[in-house]
Amino acid sequence: MGQSTDLHGSAPDKCGTALLLIDVINDVDFPESDELMRFAVPMAKRIQELKMRARRSRIPAIYINDNFGRWQSNFEVLVKHCLKSRGAPVAKLLLPRKDDYFVLKPKHSGFYSTTLDTLLRYLGTKRLIITGMAANICVLFTANDAYMRDYRLWVPADCVCSNTARENNFALQQMRSVLKADIRPFNEMRRHSFLKVKGKKR
Repeated sequence: MGQSTDLHGSAPDKCGTALLLIDVINDVDFPESDELMRFAVPMAKRIQELKMRARRSRIPAIYINDNFGRWQSNFEVLVKHCLKSRGAPVAKLLLPRKDDYFVLKPKHSGFYSTTLDTLLRYLGTKRLIITGMAANICVLFTANDAYMRDYRLWVPADCVCSNTARENNFALQQMRSVLKADIRPFNEMRRHSFLKVKGKKR
């Protein structure tokens, strides 16, 4: 058999940039949830704007989500669960569309033991816009693995959050200095070069 040129119809997009939304569909069920939610709702509002802007450029959105220890890959079930949880305000702002992609991750990085590598390869992606929470854990681990795979990175500072501003700023500075990520906020970079591409449907 010849080598497949697509994911058998399941990845119809083709774009050099992809938008990653990390753990934004989240029940936020942990002791520090109150601290995180103070920052998560403003973050979600900014990501919502960014996602709409990316959609106009036909940039695919990929939700990279924790499995909450349930080991269930049904994204609709996860969304319904989160809409009834402490994380509902964020989930409601960032509800996925039918044509968005979803990757289930068992650990911190969106690349570890997931299909993300394969999906990005078939999409033809070279640049990643990384958003979500927490910046000092799952966002940082995902950005690190992306950097090792030679992706160019934009991690908008106003589109990620952590439990504290100090932890968030430290993670952002690490990504800027070590991973060569652009961390300028979306609010100041609405005409970022990553958003000037025009993806296409195959």
